[in-house]
Amino acid sequence: MKNLSLENLVAAVGGEYTGSLPDLQREVRAVTTDSRDLTQDCLFAALRGARSDGHDFIPAAFSGGALAVLAERIPEGAGGNIILVPSVEKALQRLAAYYRAQFDIPVLGITGSVGKTTAKEMCAAVLSQRFSTLKTQGNFNNELGVPLTLFRLREEHRAAVVELGVSHFDEMRLLADMAMPGMALYTNIGHAHLEAFGDLHGVLREKGRLIEVLPEDGVIFACGDDELLRDWDTGAHRKILYGTTAACEVRAENIRSLGIAGTGCDIVCRERRIPVTVPAFGLHIIYAALGAAAVGMHLGLTDEEIAAGIAAYAPVGSRSRVFTTARCTIVDDCYNANPTSTAAALASLASLPGRRVCILGDMFELGTEENALHRAVGECAAAYGIEQVIACGELAREIYAGARAAKEAPLAWHFPNKESLLDALPQLIKQDDTVLIKASHGMAFDEVVTALRQLEADTAASK
Repeated sequence: MKNLSLENLVAAVGGEYTGSLPDLQREVRAVTTDSRDLTQDCLFAALRGARSDGHDFIPAAFSGGALAVLAERIPEGAGGNIILVPSVEKALQRLAAYYRAQFDIPVLGITGSVGKTTAKEMCAAVLSQRFSTLKTQGNFNNELGVPLTLFRLREEHRAAVVELGVSHFDEMRLLADMAMPGMALYTNIGHAHLEAFGDLHGVLREKGRLIEVLPEDGVIFACGDDELLRDWDTGAHRKILYGTTAACEVRAENIRSLGIAGTGCDIVCRERRIPVTVPAFGLHIIYAALGAAAVGMHLGLTDEEIAAGIAAYAPVGSRSRVFTTARCTIVDDCYNANPTSTAAALASLASLPGRRVCILGDMFELGTEENALHRAVGECAAAYGIEQVIACGELAREIYAGARAAKEAPLAWHFPNKESLLDALPQLIKQDDTVLIKASHGMAFDEVVTALRQLEADTAASK
């Protein structure tokens, strides 16, 4: 870590230090909240969680090489350098803001209702063509994940891409104050966390707080195909729109599907035209490429660097990963779901050849409109011509109803629980089907993906 002596750390968090005075001049080399991830001369933050209390692991932390521990109390028998604070979580956040301020590098903050992680991976792939770039790992995008991301900054980094996710009011400013981005990228404003935000305007109001921390010359990149973002008044900050319409400064032309292999387009900005191929399919991936290209252009990357970065993109987790098995092609997009992201996934599925099947589960945190929004997803699947709609879960009953009520209704099924769905899968999925799996994370549809991958070839279909 850069210039993080134990003395500076104590001052940054405003803690009470008990320990070796000479050790105050030693450098902290890492920060962790996991006693299984200890390294020599690290700081161990003893967080209290729902299932465990980090204070119980303080002796093990010192045995594992920790230089110091951030704690709210000193457990009996614990010896070593301990920094006492009223709240370990808040102290971590203060320390993250202090540590981030040691780096004078371009930092991009990414937020939105859908596609944050995809945009983050795409932007990092592009910027890495020119700069040593730090990026958020996985979805470490909340009040604890953002500090842990920032603590991974090292002197060799020349840029950072930080994902910022919120689910309640008054969270974004906390994250933004830690990350201190000079640029902000907005993917879209959609139907996510409506229990907390009420409506789309509430979503924009909270996510819009990211720009409050931008410097005077800070730049906002926003999807111009999203009406709320297009019309959003960002004050004195420059707003660069990206998308597929003429209103967008950075736009996609000649969009072409390459099937499972990916998607191609030309990225156009003034006199620049960059032919690109994204190794993923669907219109949503084009938006991620456009946002990354806009950021790259702003930071001076060449056309060749931008195209190479987009080509180097790889999905992470259960986000539009594609598996080809003996029975079918699987589009694993089950990490999370809301109506906006599910509609985009259905549009992508519709662009693929063969018999298209979607397995959709409950979408959580949608507030009073949850039934109508689930029904609309079923209607959307029918409108895109998906041949078979499989709904699973209590709320997903409305997906089934929406699909069945369509003028040209697809074959549709509803299963009350995952167990009944898994039992029926061998009969529902035919040889050479293309199957999309999508649901809220709490539905644990990774089990459905695993079951699909284990299906053997449908020999009856080949006779």
